[in-house]
Amino acid sequence: MAYSNEMYNKAKRILEKRHDSAVMDADMRSMQIKEEIPEIKKIQAGLQQIGLEISQLFFYKQNTDEKLAELRARSEALVEERSRLLKANGYPEDAMKPHFVCNACEDKGVIDGRMCSCQKQVLKDLMRKEVSRFAPLDKCTFDKFELGYYSEQPMENAIVPRQRAEKILDTCRKYAQNFSLNSKSLFFFGGAGLGKTHLSLAIANVVINKGFSVCYGTSQNICDDLQSEQFGRTDNINYTKNQVLGCDLLVLDDLGTEIDNQYSIATIYNIVNTRLLTGKPTIISTNYAFDRLEEKYDKRITSRLTGEYIPFYFIGNDIRNL
Repeated sequence: MAYSNEMYNKAKRILEKRHDSAVMDADMRSMQIKEEIPEIKKIQAGLQQIGLEISQLFFYKQNTDEKLAELRARSEALVEERSRLLKANGYPEDAMKPHFVCNACEDKGVIDGRMCSCQKQVLKDLMRKEVSRFAPLDKCTFDKFELGYYSEQPMENAIVPRQRAEKILDTCRKYAQNFSLNSKSLFFFGGAGLGKTHLSLAIANVVINKGFSVCYGTSQNICDDLQSEQFGRTDNINYTKNQVLGCDLLVLDDLGTEIDNQYSIATIYNIVNTRLLTGKPTIISTNYAFDRLEEKYDKRITSRLTGEYIPFYFIGNDIRNL
């Protein structure tokens, strides 16, 4: 998945810290145990000597089978005696071993050259933390999407808001469950406070849990940061061009709130067009009616939204005022 190098490096540092901490704690426990139980100190010295003798056998290519069997038998006897002493003194058998979070890879993040599931989980956690900096990700799930806020009374166009919201919810849930790098892009439009951002983030929640990278931001914030990046002002930006164009799923919220100038329009066009050309899914939401979008943007943008995105029209009253 398209995680950034920075995120991979963060995950690596977290795992290294876990591994080193487990080893350090084990060393400290071992020192304490050897002070309390002198017999174990002798056993540890004996095990180290056996290890050295085994290494020498292979190094000098001597007749090793019989000697190796003898050394292993001695090692097993010492380990058994150590376990007996630890139990007798109230310690578990593995008290002197590192207690790793992931025993499969010993907190190294890799098994036989392949990424361990623990590193995948760390990356997911980091991705969730990154998106949560800008949006209430934990509050916006499918289970927390409340259909009761939507009226069951038909509107003037005979559409029942609750039925429409229920249909959109079901479609978005299926979209998230089946998400892949080949998924279509979605376009959410309708009045303010109708759940567009909530469902966008609910999809992001599921997509992150599936191991994909997600970038969430408002149109205004992303345009501002990409402009700053272009002119070399990168000290305080949250979004980069590579991140916005390269993530597995981009959630571009509040289209139309960016500053109304040619640079912003060019930036929106580049985002929409580049991600379509590279086949990367995008979710765009706006409070604008479509005729208003056509007034604000040229057809290069609106034609792509209507022709390449799956549209979802949200209707009803602002649920934040209920």
